[in-house]
Amino acid sequence: MAPTSTPQTPFGRVLTAMVTPFTADGALDLDGAQRLATHLVDAGNDGLIVNGTTGESPTTSDAEKSDLVRAVLEAVGDRAHVVAGVGTNDTHHSVELARAAEKTGAHGLLVVTPYYNKPPQEGLYRHFTTVADATGLPAMLYDIPGRSGVPISTETLVRLAAHPRIVANKDAKGDLGRASWAIARSGLAWYSGDDMLNLPLLSVGAVGFVSVVGHVVTPDLRALVEAFTDGDVQKATEIHQKLLPVYTGMFRTQGVMTTKAALALQGLPAGPLRSPMVECSPEEIEQLKIDLAAGGVQL
Repeated sequence: MAPTSTPQTPFGRVLTAMVTPFTADGALDLDGAQRLATHLVDAGNDGLIVNGTTGESPTTSDAEKSDLVRAVLEAVGDRAHVVAGVGTNDTHHSVELARAAEKTGAHGLLVVTPYYNKPPQEGLYRHFTTVADATGLPAMLYDIPGRSGVPISTETLVRLAAHPRIVANKDAKGDLGRASWAIARSGLAWYSGDDMLNLPLLSVGAVGFVSVVGHVVTPDLRALVEAFTDGDVQKATEIHQKLLPVYTGMFRTQGVMTTKAALALQGLPAGPLRSPMVECSPEEIEQLKIDLAAGGVQL
């Protein structure tokens, strides 16, 4: 198992939801993935999420997903958590992906709420527990109703927390009140899945971040969470405010688009996007440059 794991921080504190680099012809760029993973861990990430939404998982095959996990593990698996996104809106398929990730050697699973088919809470409970039952790996839930169409209710989170392998939640619900209650009642390790709310979620009990902007500002995120946990709220607030232009700029459009544009500006592996995603327009890239520079990012 990778380092920096405790019951309170099972996947560390700072993780980046990594993009999937592609070659110019749209094929999986495993060498680029290894170089990017190494760069991100060198920058201070405790772990990486691969095959998540930012990794364009809806448009990669099951075989490509396994190849990507294997490549990232080879590059950084001895010093960072490699967490495989395995969630789909088909429980059987999610189980297959979870078992494949375990076989490949992943350290943990990220399981998103089933999207589009809008199951009731009992359906969510059965889905998540079935996936968690399928392997021996620790699992992080991913609550993102803006994409999935269905929130995981606090009652369901409390029920799911009783499962021995459901240990964490990635919160992209954008509701600090609900987060406060769910953290207090469930005992799950709570990770911010909304970069603008990284500091606010720490203030109500979150332990860390699963970040998109970590592609470009991991050292700042590391400094923010360390300042907060050391009790220096003023310093944490200053870092939060410094990063506001980055948070805003990276989400002016879809996050994977801006992330790949930002990586390209820094000469890091990214490559094209797979349809239906598209590259940022020249105007969007110019605005991104302004936003990143305002947040202190060197291009």
